[in-house]
Amino acid sequence: MTSHDNSNAGQRGMAHFVRNPAPRRLGMAAAGVWAAGLLLSGCSYVSDELWPSLTGEDPAGSPPAPMAQQIPASPAEANPQPTLSPPTMGSTNFVVPGVTPGQATGTFVGQKVQQMRGELAQLQQQVTQRNQALQNVRNQATQNSQRYHGLVAAVSTRLQMGTTPGNPILISQWNQAQTQLDQMAADVNQLSSLGNQVAADSAMATYLLQSIKSTYSLSGAIDEDHRQLAVLEDETAKTVVLIDRLLGELSQDVARQTNYIGSERTNLTTLSAAIKQGELLGPALGNRATYFAGAQQFAAADTAMPVSTDGRTPLVVIRFDRADVPYQQALYNAVSQALARKPNAMFDVVAVAAGGSQAQAASNQNQARRNADRVLRSLADMGLPASRVNVAAASNAQSAANEVHVFVR
Repeated sequence: MTSHDNSNAGQRGMAHFVRNPAPRRLGMAAAGVWAAGLLLSGCSYVSDELWPSLTGEDPAGSPPAPMAQQIPASPAEANPQPTLSPPTMGSTNFVVPGVTPGQATGTFVGQKVQQMRGELAQLQQQVTQRNQALQNVRNQATQNSQRYHGLVAAVSTRLQMGTTPGNPILISQWNQAQTQLDQMAADVNQLSSLGNQVAADSAMATYLLQSIKSTYSLSGAIDEDHRQLAVLEDETAKTVVLIDRLLGELSQDVARQTNYIGSERTNLTTLSAAIKQGELLGPALGNRATYFAGAQQFAAADTAMPVSTDGRTPLVVIRFDRADVPYQQALYNAVSQALARKPNAMFDVVAVAAGGSQAQAASNQNQARRNADRVLRSLADMGLPASRVNVAAASNAQSAANEVHVFVR
């Protein structure tokens, strides 16, 4: 089933529901089910009335996929008293590419080039400040984490050796550990605030890149104007990529640290009960499976998995035909409905590049992958674990714009 544009649509950005004239069978069911499509500012998703990938059956009648093999627990998972170390934060030092100076040409286009060159320099200066702030917060978070774990280790060691119930020394150390954990939470808040600033920089960089491309079409330019424009466009594109990477690492750092701090608060509660009893109880039981799953989820998102989309209907189609496509709400609604029907559903995010010449196709592939990264970050911000998302890339010569397809299985 595919979504169709409503030829009688009014203003752009309105939502239109279109009936599919052909019913579709699900498994052995005899009755057809009508499907509905939603188009919202370049973003569409399939109605929840038709879910071939959620039923566990292949609509084409193919044999079901073989069952997954059971993998035995690793030595760390089998350890009855695991040591939960903090997740590793990103370590990239983001250095801007710089801005190449140029001579004034005296033309109107030349003046535009000088103006945009100054805007790029100002943007890069802001990115440099964001990077410095990020490195400072990372160093501060590392020190707070080390102090916290030193205090927890001291309390755990004393409890393991045996001590009196309600030992005031251990209570004092527990209070200090609680303070350090609060400091770690404050570090996460700084990272979140920094992420909002970098997101604004990303929007500015995208706008500047589009302005540079639009300047090529202005009349009254000389060859030197276009040469300087080409240099400026290349440096701006590199800045856009750098900001996207910075935003990606920030999102991962915030997600990792937030999950870890939440688990440690539960562990501190358990440790408080152990101090009252004077003996070590071990880590909170509810955190063990959560932690080991969380330790793997971000590694799963770093590599693109091979995904087959033949014969599958996408849950969401996001068409990036303009700068700021408001896809988040439609994406959230569609994924929420999928999880309501199948709580253990997995998702495939596929970057679909538009066609064109060889140079255009290469540019579209890079842009489509960046769009897929944006969708992946959105899903992470919505609380979907990265371990439940696979990433892939494809191309469609018939498409006029880059798209991102989200499949559910």
